[in-house]
Amino acid sequence: MAEERPRAAIAEPAPLGLGAFALTTFVLSAHNAGWAPDVMWIGLALFYGGLAQFMAGMWEFRAGNTFGATAFSTYGAFWLSLGTFAVLRLLDRVPLSGAEVLRGLGWFLLAFAIFNTYMLLWSTRVSVAVFLVFLALEVTLILLAAGFLLEDAAGEGLVMAGGYAGVVTAAIAWYASAAGVVNSMAGRPVLAVGPPLWREREPGAPLAPAPRPARAA
Repeated sequence: MAEERPRAAIAEPAPLGLGAFALTTFVLSAHNAGWAPDVMWIGLALFYGGLAQFMAGMWEFRAGNTFGATAFSTYGAFWLSLGTFAVLRLLDRVPLSGAEVLRGLGWFLLAFAIFNTYMLLWSTRVSVAVFLVFLALEVTLILLAAGFLLEDAAGEGLVMAGGYAGVVTAAIAWYASAAGVVNSMAGRPVLAVGPPLWREREPGAPLAPAPRPARAA
C-alpha cells in the first residue's frame, strides 16, 4: 500500500469572503443611501463580491466548514445573480417595466432575507462578530425588500434606510475580515471577534445553578 501523503494546509478563506462581501455591499449601499452614483457596483458584484466570495465558499468546503461554505457560496451567487441582472437591464434585455423590476428586486431580496434568518440563528455558534454581520444584514435585506415592494415615497425612504444599514453591515464585515487576516498572520488573537453566543455544555460540566427567588422586602 502506498504511503498516504499528508494534505497541505490551506489558508483561511473567510477573510477573503468577508472582505469581498463588505466592499461590494458598501459600494451598492452607498448608492442606495444616495451618496454614490449607480452602476459602479456591477463589476464588483460580478468579480469580487460574486466570483471571489464564491471561490472562498468553495475553499470553505475544502476546509470542512459547512457554515462558511454555505454562507460565502450563497452570497457569492447572490452578487453574481444581481450583477448579471443589472447587466441584462443595461443591455435592455429584461422585458419588464420599471415597476415590475422593482417588485422583482423586492421578492429577490425577501427570498435572501428568509435564507439569512436561519443563518443568523446558526451564526450564534461562530462568533460575536459573525453574528453581528448577519444581524445587520438581516435588517438591511428586510428594509430593502420592503422598500422595493412598496414602490412609493415610503418605499424610497426604506430603500435609503436600507442603504444606511448596508453601510453598517459592510463596516462590521470589514472588521471581521481584518481580524481574520491579522489573527491568522500573528497566530494569536490580535483583534477580538468574540466567543460563540451558543456553545454546548462540556460533558460532565455542572449545570448552572438556578437563580434564587428574591425575598420580599
